[in-house]
Amino acid sequence: MYITITPQKLGGNYSQGSGDFVGYLEKENEGLEPSEMEHFFNQYDDQISAEDVVKDIDGNTAKLKKTEPKFYSITVSPSKYELNRLQDSREDLKKYTRELMKDYVASFNREINGRPIRIEDIKYYAKIEHQRSFKGTDWQIKENQPYATQILQLKNEIRKLKTQEREGEIKSLQRKISKLEREAPHQQNGQRIVQGMPKAGNQSHIHIIVSRKDASNTFSLSPGSKHKASEVEMHGKKVKRGFDRDGFFQRAEKTFDKTFGYQRNFAETYKARKDFIKNPKVYFASLMKLPTNEKAIAFKMIKESGVPMLPSIPVSQAQLAMKAFNRLRRGVEVATKSSSIGI
Repeated sequence: MYITITPQKLGGNYSQGSGDFVGYLEKENEGLEPSEMEHFFNQYDDQISAEDVVKDIDGNTAKLKKTEPKFYSITVSPSKYELNRLQDSREDLKKYTRELMKDYVASFNREINGRPIRIEDIKYYAKIEHQRSFKGTDWQIKENQPYATQILQLKNEIRKLKTQEREGEIKSLQRKISKLEREAPHQQNGQRIVQGMPKAGNQSHIHIIVSRKDASNTFSLSPGSKHKASEVEMHGKKVKRGFDRDGFFQRAEKTFDKTFGYQRNFAETYKARKDFIKNPKVYFASLMKLPTNEKAIAFKMIKESGVPMLPSIPVSQAQLAMKAFNRLRRGVEVATKSSSIGI
């Protein structure tokens, strides 16, 4: 499970409203029959129009400055193993979203009128998408890049040769291109993986747009707060503040596991990913203590995620060299972060 929380992008190239973002989330509905479309939903309703989402989010921004985000985007990306546990991706992910947003409000160390924040205190809309494309930041694209560069160079040479009608040399270069296409390390359905190519398999994931202001348009609720759960004295009164991001990510996993009876492997836990980045010695020691069958699954998951594997598996604490860990971390630190706001 990968969850990111991203503030609304502000600046000269971005709209002050939510229209652009909501429009982006409507892209998968283009060309589909009404029965095939995915609609926005929230805690209470299943079929909410994009127009209503924009109107509601943009109308809930009282006293927010132009430089402050009006909403946050939460993206929830279950792994293929988690998706395989679902019976109906559409309905099960809706069910999970509604439970997840209870975890979201529980992670605020805030009160409204002297009571903890409740689900009815927030304004959010969610949408399920079923497609993903390879991006330039994906490890498959990066590892295929040397081949892509050579192929581009050869194609440029072919363009020049075509003006000179040098057919023999052109065919030779085309054979080299075909060879490079086959040799690229990452393929999908017999094709070299390139940026923009749709990813195969079940790619269902959830986009959530949540208003910065509470449902009454009175209180500001920021999951991007730099403050962890704490109390501060303001105007002579003690005020609770902060958002527990660690707690939110951990609750999100437990809620998924409880809701769908999922047996989570160590390698796919938020704690493991965090230890991998911040304390790799602890991470690898924990990995080696797993029962044999769980360890085998863990290494399979790690390999699939693009983490470069060591030539041999360390068998003693003395072999847990920090140099090796640092090599592992450099290549995957960005990819393994669980929040774009920061862990």
